Amino acid sequence: MIGVAATRVEDRVFAAVGLQNAVISFDSCESVEYGGVLLLLPFLLANGLLSYEKYYSERLSGYYDFDSVILTLAFMYLCRIKSSEQLKHHSPGEMGKLLGLDRIPEARCLRSMVKELCGQEMASQWNAYLSEEWINQEDTSIYYIDGHVQVYHGHLATLGKKHVSRQKLCLPGMVEFWVNNADGLPYFFVTGEVNEKLQEMITTQLAPRLLELSEDRVSQDELDADELLPRFTLVFDREAYSPPFFKQLWDCFRIAVITYRKNVKDKWDEEDFSDHKVGTDVETDMKLCEKQVELNGVELREVRRLTDSGHQTSVITTNYKISTALIAFYMFSRWTQENFFRYMRQEYDIDRIMQYGVDELDKTIMVVNREYSNTTYQLKKLRERKARCQAKLYVLVEENVEGELEQTEKNIEDQLECRQKVESLEA
Repeated sequence: MIGVAATRVEDRVFAAVGLQNAVISFDSCESVEYGGVLLLLPFLLANGLLSYEKYYSERLSGYYDFDSVILTLAFMYLCRIKSSEQLKHHSPGEMGKLLGLDRIPEARCLRSMVKELCGQEMASQWNAYLSEEWINQEDTSIYYIDGHVQVYHGHLATLGKKHVSRQKLCLPGMVEFWVNNADGLPYFFVTGEVNEKLQEMITTQLAPRLLELSEDRVSQDELDADELLPRFTLVFDREAYSPPFFKQLWDCFRIAVITYRKNVKDKWDEEDFSDHKVGTDVETDMKLCEKQVELNGVELREVRRLTDSGHQTSVITTNYKISTALIAFYMFSRWTQENFFRYMRQEYDIDRIMQYGVDELDKTIMVVNREYSNTTYQLKKLRERKARCQAKLYVLVEENVEGELEQTEKNIEDQLECRQKVESLEA
């Protein structure tokens, strides 16, 4: 017995003795299950699906070559088969016809071949090549950056807790920092090892890698000729908000940013807003207004959108080469990246842990001391309590000056109690 739907006996015998891999041969068939995925194959090839050959060496022997393995994995995900174990519930012969073979690999066989691929440790190089190809094909200068928490439900590793916005909980996990285009399609991602923040990841990993991938996009002569021209622009949410950080990105890398402004207290005159057409394929009417502002000593462009309810959404940028409408368009299109995460989580199980291994962290990583954090938190709470007691004491003193004589004794007792609390907190 050589397995269900294994009809190419001679090819399997030749492969078993190391003579040749299976020959790809498509037969005339009707009503093939999942046959529609073949319509997507040209698009997968155009996006570099089989470009792994530039970095991986081929199998020396075996019925299935690595092309068959890669195509099997691709067709699995297109058919929403999210793990090799789920292959047991599908007809191997029917899916084998999609590959031009008698059947697809059995789950255990597929895992062993994937392990062979992983053993060559060329995934980073292949990913870098694909990222560069995709960026060059699109000729883009706008990159969306956001963190995505991959929740860990196991017990082998002890991971710090992160806030998972989609569940409104703090859960153990790892944060992946993704770089996407304006349509939400990904270029690459970097996984944080401990509790790295978005600012830190942009400075140390994301920005240097993007500079490397797009180094020929804008020449140094062009930058010297136009002091307002950025190399490219990053769009992200309030997590990385910091005007000094924006200035650092511009001064060190010539990178512009677009993000929401935090802690907006004032409102602009509604008469200053005017109608703008925002969008490319589908245009939307928005009431926008732009002004020059200075935040923490940093000059920025601020664009506000006025909604029908009167709310003003503030967006700031260091890019002086794009229009007001484009600033709003790029910022409010950030949800394409959120939609990408949601779609990939629901349709392709992007958060699935692919193995049960545990790796040790780099012991040279600088992390916040837990005792220092706890002590700092306690000190902050004590200062808040002290401030509340001092505020209450101030009110009591004012009431004693302006109040009735009959209330003086009670007021003085309350003042004494507040002073004792303040002194105990200062001790």
